[in-house]
Amino acid sequence: MNRYGRAGVALVLALAVTACTGNPAPRTGRDRPEGQTSSAGSPDSGTVRFYVDSEGAAAQEAGRLQREGKAEEAALVRRIADRPNAVWIGDPDPLARVADITEKARRAGQVPVLVAYHIPDRDCGQFSAGGAASPDEYRAWIGRFAEGLGGRPAWVVLEPDALAHVLDNCTRGGKAAERLDLLRGAVETLKRQPGARVYLDAGNAGWIRNPDEWIDPMRRAGIDRADGFAFNVSNFFTTEESVAIAGRLSEGLGGTPYVIDTSRNGNGPLRGAQGDDAWCNPAGRALGAEPTTRTGHERVDAFLWVKRPGESDGECHRGEPGAGQWFHAYALDLARNAR
Repeated sequence: MNRYGRAGVALVLALAVTACTGNPAPRTGRDRPEGQTSSAGSPDSGTVRFYVDSEGAAAQEAGRLQREGKAEEAALVRRIADRPNAVWIGDPDPLARVADITEKARRAGQVPVLVAYHIPDRDCGQFSAGGAASPDEYRAWIGRFAEGLGGRPAWVVLEPDALAHVLDNCTRGGKAAERLDLLRGAVETLKRQPGARVYLDAGNAGWIRNPDEWIDPMRRAGIDRADGFAFNVSNFFTTEESVAIAGRLSEGLGGTPYVIDTSRNGNGPLRGAQGDDAWCNPAGRALGAEPTTRTGHERVDAFLWVKRPGESDGECHRGEPGAGQWFHAYALDLARNAR
């Protein structure tokens, strides 16, 4: 998921030095004291306490390593397990899992980050293929997802890659219009829940040649009804590179806020890599900035770990674990390489 697309790293670096430095009206409250939160988990109220998944793959692995006396490896994996990671939801019926996670988070005084990931023809049939079998099935699925949220607070990242695959022609013809309609409907359905903040995925700095080309599709996909967009999901571009491109996209949308996936961007992308090597478990990467709403950027609502560090991007033609499966050696490298 979240390949570089056709854009080159040279373009990203060029845009980085010409990033927007204007001062739009503040949309968030990242510089307020720690500990001020609201029931809806809004960044306007200060630093949000995001949900830490104590039952995820990283937590289970850390426990196993500790029991086996591998204290050094356990400590490295704890650098992942003890931080807030998003929970990806692609279950055939999402209601029970969404309700369970949001209720656990509510009891802990935390706000979960959930990834809705079930769009028809998901990932264009590649490593993360799957999703709903039809538009009607997807609409029903989103309805169940929203029902699972109830009134509990949650941040939802909506359908990584779905919009980008419209822009790179993976989703063609009438299917493109259909997908944009599904995304808009999903935003509207989720936003009927009072505790939901919704961020429409908008690709990454390597996928966008010209941010202006994304404005109309994003509006058709419901960005006007969402709380903002998500950027760099499952990719490795640095925060500076992401802000350079996402900032221009935000400006074109009238100052729309956004969140950045910093889970594995500590060393940036693997420069010079091509094809799958660039985005699928590239070597030498590192954990990035920990999840927080104190980003130092007016339009950046949060740094989030949307991609769960240590879980594979896919088999990558090298015998690696399948997409979403725990990749122990890779997890250790991400933690070791982190600053």
